[in-house]
Amino acid sequence: MGDFFTAGVERLAAGGAGIVRIDGQTVFVDYTAPGDLVSGRITEVHKTWARGELREIREPSADRRVPVCPLYGACGGCSLQHLDYSSQLREKAGILRDALIRIGGIACPPPVKTVPSPEYGYRNRVQFHVMPGTNRPGFKARKSGKILPLDDCPVADGGIRQALAGKSIAAPEGRRRFTVYARDGVLLCEGKDGPAAVRLLDREILMDPGAFFQSNAAVLEKLIADLRVVAGRADPSLPVADIYCGVGTFAAFLGERFPRVDLVEADTAALDLARKNVSGSSGRYFPLTDEEWVRETRRAASAAYSFAVADPPRRGLSPSLRQWLAEEGPSLLAYVSCDPATLARDAAVLLSGGYGLESAAFYDFYPQTAHIETLAIFVRRGKEDPLRPPSLPENPCGVP
Repeated sequence: MGDFFTAGVERLAAGGAGIVRIDGQTVFVDYTAPGDLVSGRITEVHKTWARGELREIREPSADRRVPVCPLYGACGGCSLQHLDYSSQLREKAGILRDALIRIGGIACPPPVKTVPSPEYGYRNRVQFHVMPGTNRPGFKARKSGKILPLDDCPVADGGIRQALAGKSIAAPEGRRRFTVYARDGVLLCEGKDGPAAVRLLDREILMDPGAFFQSNAAVLEKLIADLRVVAGRADPSLPVADIYCGVGTFAAFLGERFPRVDLVEADTAALDLARKNVSGSSGRYFPLTDEEWVRETRRAASAAYSFAVADPPRRGLSPSLRQWLAEEGPSLLAYVSCDPATLARDAAVLLSGGYGLESAAFYDFYPQTAHIETLAIFVRRGKEDPLRPPSLPENPCGVP
């Protein structure tokens, strides 16, 4: 540890650090770009990898650009502003594909479709921390608990940026962190504003700034539109399941096609909003964790689903849910993932249960960061599967 090095950056790793090779060992270096020639110092050594500190960019990559935000590098939010946007998309798609191969054991995953976003001004939902001794918003510093004063955030929605400039965003009394949501002239502050309707595509969805809700509405609309197409392939005579449903956004757009929609969500406040967002009397609501819901479903021997959408947190599916899906899941499954590693881990179990990974699309909900959101479509193989398109080859890469 402490050794200095000079090396070329090969690519980005999950998390956004650049990968260099020093005497055969993988070294991760933050704020580097593929194609850079950099000098650095080893700061952390493990058995199979190490971490390095960037000291100098000897020869910059053609992928580099000047970061827009003056807080970049100090703030703990963005980590890829030093890369041009096309490079960000390319590297993230590569990280997803690599996870499916290495962790999922999928020798030849389908080509990754990329769904881009506006580079800046995209983030409708922002969590702030409170500056000590004040009620002013700030962001946590990178790798420390320090709170940085904040006058602007280039990735935030224009309504949030305007409110920051006018110093009209203030923490509710007693809170050390809080969330603000803005879109189309609506500005909601957790702890001050109650649930309100926001427009998505052709309808309004009731949400609360304190409950989980996707942070990039423009890309969320693209994801919903694609899920509608996928759901249109399912048998409309059987029910659909929306697992980890949140405020019921997906069910609100997909459920009308099916005779019943089952919504599963451990957050009871979010599920209460889902009841209002899903129209009609065909909804069943389960205020349960995924594991509790699987136990109840097995006990009740519920009728089969024709389609399910699962949108788990970063940890992915619980062991019991992924096993239930592998054994008894529907013919068509849409998995919305926020972590390629846990998606790949779960995919390995699903494929062992008879699913095939038909497609994987990367939706760039968070430009300028290393976060990767994926829509993976799984289809059951075999004679009982009426959904697999005849044009989909069994072995598209010719891997033996």
